[in-house]
Amino acid sequence: MEGKFNRSDAGQNQSSLSLSYEAAIDAISSTITRRKRVDSTNVANEFLIMFEYLKILELEDSLSKLKVIHVAGTKGKGSTCAFSESILRACGFRTGLFTSPHLIDLCERYRIDGLEISQEKFLANFWWCWDRLKDNCTKDVPMPNYFRLLTLVAFKIFTSEKVDVVILEVGLGGKYDATNAVKSPIVCGISSLGFDHMEILGNTLSQIAGEKAGIFKPGVPAITVPQPEEAMKVLQDTASHLSIPLQLASPLDATTLRGLKLSLAGDHQYINAGLAVALCRTWLSSTGHSDLLESVDDDRYIPKPFIKGLVTTNFPGRSQVIPDPYTRSYQQHSEGEAGNGDAGELCFYLDGAHSPESMEECAKWFSQAIKKEKQSISEAREVFNETENGYSSLLPDLEQQFHSKENFSNNSKQILIFNCMAERDPRLLLPRLFHTCALHGVHFNGAFFVPNQLSFNQVGSSLTPAATGSPNVNLSWQLTLQRTWENIIRGGKEMPPPCDILLNDSSQENCPNTKDHTFSAVMPSLPETLRWLRKCVQKNHSLRIQVLVTGSLHLIGDVLRMLKKCP
Repeated sequence: MEGKFNRSDAGQNQSSLSLSYEAAIDAISSTITRRKRVDSTNVANEFLIMFEYLKILELEDSLSKLKVIHVAGTKGKGSTCAFSESILRACGFRTGLFTSPHLIDLCERYRIDGLEISQEKFLANFWWCWDRLKDNCTKDVPMPNYFRLLTLVAFKIFTSEKVDVVILEVGLGGKYDATNAVKSPIVCGISSLGFDHMEILGNTLSQIAGEKAGIFKPGVPAITVPQPEEAMKVLQDTASHLSIPLQLASPLDATTLRGLKLSLAGDHQYINAGLAVALCRTWLSSTGHSDLLESVDDDRYIPKPFIKGLVTTNFPGRSQVIPDPYTRSYQQHSEGEAGNGDAGELCFYLDGAHSPESMEECAKWFSQAIKKEKQSISEAREVFNETENGYSSLLPDLEQQFHSKENFSNNSKQILIFNCMAERDPRLLLPRLFHTCALHGVHFNGAFFVPNQLSFNQVGSSLTPAATGSPNVNLSWQLTLQRTWENIIRGGKEMPPPCDILLNDSSQENCPNTKDHTFSAVMPSLPETLRWLRKCVQKNHSLRIQVLVTGSLHLIGDVLRMLKKCP
């Protein structure tokens, strides 16, 4: 591998920066290996190599000085970390945040003071680590794998940036995760536990909880949220064995926010916010900043910086709603050319849920969002009728929001775009999604099963698929997903019907009834799926398509990447 990853001086110009970044992506991709469950003794030995890497990079001393919040869990650990970072930044601290995976760009994994690190800063720290590892690794201490390498870069970045606090999200599991090389965090947290990565962590909640509890350390307080009894017993036993307290953080009471709302949508986020508040309280108390906890003027509320942090947290791909920028641009162009817009509305609801429990929460969030929009349309229709009866001053605002009176017809359709990793069981995921939505009165008109565009972020690198959407794309997994879906809904079509299936009112004979008919399709690529949806709304300006995208954070990243490219 010597000399394979050539790079130019990143400081010269944008061209050399791109070349260096592309070379870094190629170098990182060379370390990717597929993880599998192996003998625990071998895993332990492999984990100990992390400390050899720290010696090579001379990071042991500086890493021990970082004041870390360490968070593991099955679902919600990323949101908990994002909430915690935002809270402590609002308290005036210089923060470092490390999360995974990234959605669009590798640099998203690293945030300093709430902002993703620049490519220049990433490259300086990456090549610093890479060169030293390449020069000193041996047969007994081989080059680190993908996640260990990225974690080592995180340690280098945060020590170099001299942050006041580091919030570390565990990558997978806990006990043998690369982030567990931090020997003495200030506080540890365990978010909601459930079934995921069973091929690595084990097939029972006890086994999974045991892996997560592996981040507990002697003398370090631990905090968790309400858990299934089987999982909670393991956490309690582990804490007891280490003689450390295990605090139970209750879901955040919405009234403590002084009438404001969490920036991350969904009822489940109050569980994550409650854990974040408890982690930050403990961190402040343990680091000599208890005075910030005493500045509450009313016992019913949490400190104002906590509220500011919770209502301004930014964590893309989790309960995120994005109107299609292409359709909006088409609207504006049509209005300019023809005097009125002639396209409907297309909106994406993005959530990276990928476990049975998180799939259920995703379904609840999506259903609630659909209900709220229907209610808004109903209220707007009433106001629109009033404007025609004399309240004309409100008409421009309504037209701007809903484009035309026809959009008050509530001709909305719900579509699913889904994919998940082959390691996960769609028989556990899709039923939870379908039945929870149905329970809340939301029935999908159609479902598309698509392959991920990319398995890793690229900047024009060799990792970019050579022929996206070509006949050579292997769609066998997507066909499996479709069969699972069809078994749930008991019927449907194998190929996508003409766009007219969404263009007619449900009262018309040739448009399927939402509850009794639906279609599903395996599509060769995400771009083809988006083109089909956009064609639908361009044909009918009264149509509103609400697209739930879920099952994989990689799929969410693909959608965000494509929407970002739109004019």
